[in-house]
This record gives sequence, C-alpha cells and structure tokens, in this order.
Amino acid sequence: MRLPADIESPASRAEGDADGVEFGTFAPETQATPSQATPSQRSVVVATFNIRYAVGSFLISGGLLRRAGLSRPSRRGTLVGGNLQRAASLLASGELMPPADVIALQEADRRTTRAGAHHVARELAATLRMHYAYAGMCVPRGVEPRSKQWYLNFEEPFGPGDAGDTGVALLGRLPLEDATRIDLPWSDCPWRPRLALAARVPSGRGPVGVLNVHIDPHGPVEARLEQHRAVVAAAERLFGGGPVVLVGDFNTLTRAAREATRRLLEGHGFSTPMPTGTATWRAGLLRLHADWIFVRRARVRRWGVARGRGVSDHWPVWAEVAAEDK
Repeated sequence: MRLPADIESPASRAEGDADGVEFGTFAPETQATPSQATPSQRSVVVATFNIRYAVGSFLISGGLLRRAGLSRPSRRGTLVGGNLQRAASLLASGELMPPADVIALQEADRRTTRAGAHHVARELAATLRMHYAYAGMCVPRGVEPRSKQWYLNFEEPFGPGDAGDTGVALLGRLPLEDATRIDLPWSDCPWRPRLALAARVPSGRGPVGVLNVHIDPHGPVEARLEQHRAVVAAAERLFGGGPVVLVGDFNTLTRAAREATRRLLEGHGFSTPMPTGTATWRAGLLRLHADWIFVRRARVRRWGVARGRGVSDHWPVWAEVAAEDK
C-alpha cells in the first residue's frame, strides 16, 4: 500500500476540529452512508492497536540505543512512514486478521519529533481510505515523569520544544457518528493525561457504540478502576441500552490489574471472549495482556490477536461483533 498523494491536500473532505476532536475523511465519495448499510452487513470487525507512534517493536533495545546516543533521529520520518505502510497492510490485507471495519488506535502521535513529524491516525486513514476522528491528550511540557515499572522507563519522552502531541483515534470505513472526547480522571500521572474516544458506527442491525480507551499504567489499581468507571458511565450516557464495544490498551500489566479490571467490567454487564493472560504486548522476553475487547448487548462471533512484526510493541486485537437481536 502506498500513501495517497493527496494526504496533505484539500482532498480529505469535511476535516475539522470540534470539542477537542479532529476529524476528517479519505473515504471515496461513493462509499455508503450509515442509512445505506445493508442487512448483509450484520457484523463489524473492530480492531484495537496501540501503534506506539509506529516507531517499531523494540521498546527496551531501542531505548538503550537512544540513551547511548546510537539512534539515528534523521531516519525517523522514513522509519515511521514505512511502519505505517506495514500497519495498513496488517489491518486490511486479510492475511493475519479479517480486514477491519473500525480501528481504535492508541499512542497515535500527531506531528511529534519522535514520530518523524507524521500524523499517525490521519495518514493511516488516508492509506486505508477511511474516515477518522482523533483526540489529543494535550501532554503538558516541563512535567518530569516519576519512576515507573522498569520496562516502561524505556519509553521515548517528548523533547522540550516538541509542538506535537499523542492521543487516541478511531478510523472507520463508514462515517463515525457523534465522535466524543472523554477525559478520564487521574491524579498519579500529571505528565501523561488519559482519555477515551467514543463514536457510533453503522451495521445492518443498527448503530453500535465503540469506545476506545487508553488507561494509565503508572498509578495504583484503584486509580485505574476509577478511569474504567468513568468510561462505563460514558457508555451509559452516550449509548444507553444499545450495543457497545469497549476496546483499547487497558495497561493491565499485573495479575491484580487484570483480575480487578475484568471483575469491574463484568459487574457492569460487559463480557469478553479473551482468556485472562492472553499475550498482546511484548518487550524482550516479557509477554503481557495489556489490550482488550469487551462487549455489552452484543456478541463476538470470532476474535484473535494479529501477531505481525515490526510496527509496535503491541499486537492488534480484533473481534467480529454483531448486535444482539432486539
């Protein structure tokens, strides 16, 4: 897949920024509208992918090279551009997973130095000819991070003069209706605010609510559960009794976090086909369950983890989801 030549031109229609959400479309003019979704489109394939600004899968070794001054920043733009092409193929080629109808991205940088000045969500939407909505975290500058789990200390921080940002995004083959930013409560991680992004997507059985979240890994488990409670409340407010798909990087890097998160969400009527402990993230020899798909008033027909190489330290998790019969 090649990046379309019109990515920086007015050919991306209906682009704007409202209520903290940037949105735009590269979908063909002839693509069906939500009201034209046919009864045969009774399910949607939803994928969640912490793309790690498309810098690659080597979190620890990459961090060590950077600290030793052996990284090559001048090549970052080319590296990230190539990884975005690989991500597009992984998500749409049908080789390791069904082609995704909806893609939830986390760590989707917007014109940061570490991402080689790429706008990750917008460029991936352009390659896939999709609609997109993006919400930036508005990361504060000059706030030093505290010590974290040792394997998270290899994260590449923003430089002091970096005007870019990172955030979450939703991409869709059909328009994303009522895209809404949800700022999550936090107190232990002032250097990295957290948020969620919600939208409705069409299906042959009516609209399905999709919530994309990126939960804080640094604070205590109870602080993370408070973020999940905010997401559950948003699902009720935005989607009421309709079907909901809740996806994202939950950063459940310990057994206690995994069990507590699953218990809380199942207590609010959500379910997941994923066994606790499914590997979705790796660093060196570590394999952890960080990324999840939960549904409520919907059923999962099939699901999987697309273990592609090279794009990120996370793997995409996908599920084919159908709304329950009314």
